[in-house]
Amino acid sequence: MITQENQPLLQPYKKDSLELKNRLVMAPMTRSRANNPENAATPLIAEYYAQRASAGLIISEGTPVSSHAIGYINVPGIYTPAQVEGWKLVTQAVHAKGGKIFAQLWHVGRMSHPDFHNGELPVAPSAVNPNDQAYTPEGFKETVTPRALEVSEIKAIIQDFKNAAANAVTAGFDGVEIHASNGYLLHQFFSSLTNVRTDEYGGSVENRARILFEILDAVKEVLDLSKVGVRLNPSMHGGFGIELAEDGPETFEYIVRQLNDYGLAYLHLTEAGAGARKLPHAIKEVAKHFRKIYQGTLITNGGYTRETGNKVIEEGNADLVAYGVPFIANPDLVDRFDQEASLNQADPNTFYSNTAEVGYTDYPVLAEVEEEK
Repeated sequence: MITQENQPLLQPYKKDSLELKNRLVMAPMTRSRANNPENAATPLIAEYYAQRASAGLIISEGTPVSSHAIGYINVPGIYTPAQVEGWKLVTQAVHAKGGKIFAQLWHVGRMSHPDFHNGELPVAPSAVNPNDQAYTPEGFKETVTPRALEVSEIKAIIQDFKNAAANAVTAGFDGVEIHASNGYLLHQFFSSLTNVRTDEYGGSVENRARILFEILDAVKEVLDLSKVGVRLNPSMHGGFGIELAEDGPETFEYIVRQLNDYGLAYLHLTEAGAGARKLPHAIKEVAKHFRKIYQGTLITNGGYTRETGNKVIEEGNADLVAYGVPFIANPDLVDRFDQEASLNQADPNTFYSNTAEVGYTDYPVLAEVEEEK
């Protein structure tokens, strides 16, 4: 029975080289605060992450691995010296508070716009328009049909991930997460609806998944894979132009089985959304399903509360639980769970704004709330 004193979420976690003070993970969340010519992390961004360092693990917002990987305004990259220096501010601030932080390495693929690329088309596995919107410097614009990547360009992107991982080490991160989720580039390769290639990166499940494993093989040359996580969204349907193909479950089961051979820090999975739960072929309980397949540390994400987060761990379907919006509004989320305290409500209007600290570093902690009372 779960009690206030014995919440599974608040217990330490250790498996292989991953050692965490609790089982709450701060999920990666784009916040668009790197509003400077270098697209580098700033002291304000460092303050934001340091405020949340009581999490067992922080996963940074998606950080583009190259200028070609960008699809959102004001996101901090990890491909230039200035950006590495910016991230050093963040990692040092988090470590000073006793926290751990991984960098999420990101390429958006077709979820971009020519405005980010000097008028050139975004790239993707195939020339298939997501028919969605891109968040550009001039506001939201309709996506365009991307340009299909040449094989040589795919090889270059794999090297971009390797270089970004090396930069993350230099910047002081405790590890990296490969963003292979949420309709971005790697996810676009996985889906038979968005990847219609006929070369070694298309067609069979093995070919569509190839880029992820080649990235892992490249990254391990600069960082031990025990410090590398992978994020997947096996039942994603709707949003970012992704529809769940009928062979989607088979594709992700293959990927996860293969990941067992890589000795990763963790596998980070997103639960099925409302759209996917209506599909007969979708995996409805993602963590529970893949727990039977994946042998390593499993993080689950997707609308968890304190109660449901404790429950999923107690039932053995995940080791760690990632929280997104609750961490935006509650820098002291761990303390609030510990005390079973009420939570601040997040303001969606400030999620991706240039309002600097407003809706970013100004959410009160419990002690401040009590003082006001």
